Amino acid sequence: MFGLGIPELILILVIGLVLFGPGKLPEIGKAMGKSMHEFKDAINGNETTAEAHKDVTVASSLPPKE
Repeated sequence: MFGLGIPELILILVIGLVLFGPGKLPEIGKAMGKSMHEFKDAINGNETTAEAHKDVTVASSLPPKE
């Protein structure tokens, strides 16, 4: 994977901790993972996008009609 070994990955992790702090790092990782997933879906031709997921979330958060 791009010629990165264990020492390089540890160095990247330490730099990330110093720059962003331990509280913000999981949020950044989650956002990067989601972005990579959407990018792979777009390359493979899947029509699932953030827009479609947003519509489902909004529809499920609406109160039921009386």
